[in-house]
Amino acid sequence: MIVVTRLDKQRMYLNPDHIICIEETPDTVITLFNGNRYIVIDRASTIISRIVAFRAKISRRAAFPAARRYLGRTLAHRLDWSKDRVEDASADFQGEQNTIPFHSRDL
Repeated sequence: MIVVTRLDKQRMYLNPDHIICIEETPDTVITLFNGNRYIVIDRASTIISRIVAFRAKISRRAAFPAARRYLGRTLAHRLDWSKDRVEDASADFQGEQNTIPFHSRDL
């Protein structure tokens, strides 16, 4: 989210992914996907630099090596866990296949 300042000096946070265009008339007008328009004090260049900084921050967090190691460990753990569970479930299913009908019409 980026922060912008309305004409009445209130701070407002906007999702930069929802911004369609930024018009700089005497006041700066931000138009969103849903058709809402907001008039703000901030200059268009300032808003654009905030959007670039926001997206750079997200990219840095996604490229952090510790996060990759963490995600790799959980994925490997899930694969080991699911393999054991599939083998157990298939053994249980084969043993119960002859005793439990699949549908009520199989009774």
